Order: sequence, then C-alpha cells, then structure tokens
Amino acid sequence: MMMDFQVVVLAGGTSKKLVPLVSKEVPKALLPVANRPVLSYVLELLEHSNLKDLIVVVEGQDAALRVGGWISGAYVDRLHVEVAAVPEDVGTAGALRAIAHHLTANDILVVSGDLVCDVSPGAVAAAHRRHGAAVTAMLCSVPVSGPLESGSSSGKDKTKKPGCCNIIGLDPTKQFLLYIATGPEIERDIRVQKSILRAVGQMEIRADLMDAHLYAFKRAVLQEVLDQKDAFQSLQQDVLPYLVRSQLRSELSLNGAPHTEENGHDKVVPGINQVMLSQLLAKTSTPSFHELYAMGPNGSAPVRRTHKCCVYIASQDKYCARLNSIQAFSDINRDVIGEASHLSGYSFSAQNNIIHPSAELGSKTTVGQNCMLGEGSQLGDKCSVKRSVIGRHCRIGSNVKVVNSVVMNHVTISDGCSIQGSVICSNAQLQERVVLKDCQVGAGFVVTSGSEYKGEFLAKKER
Repeated sequence: MMMDFQVVVLAGGTSKKLVPLVSKEVPKALLPVANRPVLSYVLELLEHSNLKDLIVVVEGQDAALRVGGWISGAYVDRLHVEVAAVPEDVGTAGALRAIAHHLTANDILVVSGDLVCDVSPGAVAAAHRRHGAAVTAMLCSVPVSGPLESGSSSGKDKTKKPGCCNIIGLDPTKQFLLYIATGPEIERDIRVQKSILRAVGQMEIRADLMDAHLYAFKRAVLQEVLDQKDAFQSLQQDVLPYLVRSQLRSELSLNGAPHTEENGHDKVVPGINQVMLSQLLAKTSTPSFHELYAMGPNGSAPVRRTHKCCVYIASQDKYCARLNSIQAFSDINRDVIGEASHLSGYSFSAQNNIIHPSAELGSKTTVGQNCMLGEGSQLGDKCSVKRSVIGRHCRIGSNVKVVNSVVMNHVTISDGCSIQGSVICSNAQLQERVVLKDCQVGAGFVVTSGSEYKGEFLAKKER
C-alpha cells in the first residue's frame, strides 16, 4: 500500500526564528539533536515505515547543497533521496507548488523536516486510505515546553511558542476534522460553518492537541488548491483550514469533472434529517456525515459535492515535537537524552548517559545522567556536566559547570566558566570565568574573559 504514496520532506532553510543557531553553514535541517542532524530523525522514521523514496525540499541553493551532501554520505545505501532547492521564504505551500511537477502518485505524504517523533507515518497513510480522505492530518499531544526564553527574545518574538496549541474541532468519532485554528487565530472567537455543525450534530473542541505537520493529501486535491489559490503560502495556516472549511461545499473537481456551483459560499444548506443524524452518531460504521449530507432526497444519488478531512490522533505515550524555536531546540535535545532516549539511536550506559569511548575526563570530573559527551571531547579537572549535550572535539578546561545546555562541535570553554540553560554553537570560544545563563552563542563567536550574560543572543553579524 505504501508504494503509491510519494513522500515529500519539507526541510526548511535558515529559519529566522532559529538565529543564531542556524547560519549559512548550518541550515535548520542540520541542527544537532543529541549530536545528529534533526533531519535524520524524520528520515529514519520514514525508513522504519519502509518509505525510502523521498523528495527533500530545502529553501535556498546553498542550504540544499549542504543538506544534499550530508544525506548522500549518511544514507547512501539506505534511501533514494532527491533534494530539490526552492527559493527562500516561499512557505510550505509555496515549496510544494515549486516541486508540483515531481508529484505523480495518487497520494502524497508531506512531513516537516523538523519533526522528532515515534509515530508511524505508515499508520497515518493507512487511515487516509481507509477514509478516502482529501487530507489526513496527524495530531499529537502538545509537548511540554521548558521555561520560555528569558530576556530580549520574549518581547520581540511574537511567533508561536511551542507550548502554544491549536484549537481543533472533531466529530464524535474523532475521525474527522471539523475546525482548526493555528497561530494568531487562536486568540479570536471560534467561527464554525453552520452546515458542518448541522450535518454532524455535535463537535468536540480540543486545545490539548497539536497539528504535527505530517499530512497525507490526495494529490489531485493538493494540486488543485495550490493552482487555484496562488496566495496560499502555508499548508498549516492556509491550505488545511481551507479544506476543512469547504468540506461540505467542496469546489474540488475530485472526479475529474469540473464543478459548477453558484457562488453562494456560505449559504446554509438545510440540515440532513434527524433520523439519519441519530443513525450516524449511533453507529460509526454507517456512512460518514459527508456522504449523508451529500445525498439527494430520501437517500437518492448524491446532489452535493463533499470531501473528507480526517485526523490520525497519536496515542498519548508517543513522543512528538517540532524543532521550530530556540526553546524547542533545547527541549528536544533534553528529551532525546532523557525521557525519549529511545529516539536517540544510542545505547545508554549504566549511569544513564552516553560518553564516547574517545572522550577524556579529568580527575574529579562528573558527567551526570541524561548527558551526552561526543567523540574526541576533553574535559579538565573538577568539571560538572548535568542534563546537557556536548558535541564532538570540544576542549573544556577545569572547574567548568555545564547545566541544561547544548554545546555543539569544536567549542573551546576555558577554566572556571559556568553555563546554564544555554546553547553554544560550533567553533565558539569562551574565555576564562565566563558566566552564561539562558544565552545563545552563535558559531565562531568569542566571549571575552570574565563576561557575564543573561538571556542574550551573542553572535557575529552575518555578512
């Protein structure tokens, strides 16, 4: 069944929300989670579902070359991957529009490249097929976020924080998506098409579920919407809500026949009769409300055109998070070496940590549980590392404390430094006695000795 699904991974480019962690040298897809690129988590998830023929879409030519180079080295005999470069900032819908000529299968699975999860994409695809849906969206529990970033970022950063949820309306069987609001919309009143409410009878409103940005689409539907709605930029904020709103007054030519309908978009069509409705709610094996709504008088041939928007709800014990903010970067790194360590692909020691055999520790230096220490890294005497990831070939002096932090590769940290809740990007240098709390230090940046910073971005200006 999976063979006639084409898989598109939207890997992004150098997202502004992730500066200074991303740069020209390190696009978003290559940001490390537990010392391996975040994109590797999606690629291996797909591989486990036997989905090995992929189009990976990257924003920007330089980023595409870097991502393509890494994939061809890491997955040479395992996956067949075509890397497609699209212009920067085209949005997720724009990215799909740009590669639409590559899409030939009946159904398309679209996955965000920043998704770290253990839900089988195959299960989403199966649900999609079972319902004959126009779109099926995977929903999962809202991840628990750490403290919001302190300091300068929270004031300016109006974008959605990872702890912020979607407002989602489901039918009583929890199979159909009746309403979805994302991002800025969730502050507004909930407005639902009367025709949908009448047809389904009742709706369950949920605020504890997150749209995981893993969708199955009928290709014909996706291409028609992308063609007709050329202003749509985002799958999550434009395409999906449009399909949900219009499911009972579908204008999609699903059977290839052009659709002629008067333009009374929000005309409320008389609701289906109560007998049908009670049958529907009593037995989920009866036709869906879409089919009942479409019927002509007394159950005759369909007179209205509908399409189904379905959901696949991941069970609560599954891990699912997106690396789409600096806070999420820290949270996911913490989780993958902590409660979700099965995702890391590493085997943990009896001390519940991972210390590479080539790493060197000085005397009286402790590396606590839920820590990771990469290949060739060296720590001096009397250091303490707690709940942190340290990358490859780092040089760390004596009397250094690292807590709840991520230190990337080839970082130099001199004697007496204290780092808490921070991210230190590759090739950065911290001179003696630097104190950092809740900071992000960009690649190659030098923090001068004795400096103390709290809640700051410290980075070179991109030329």
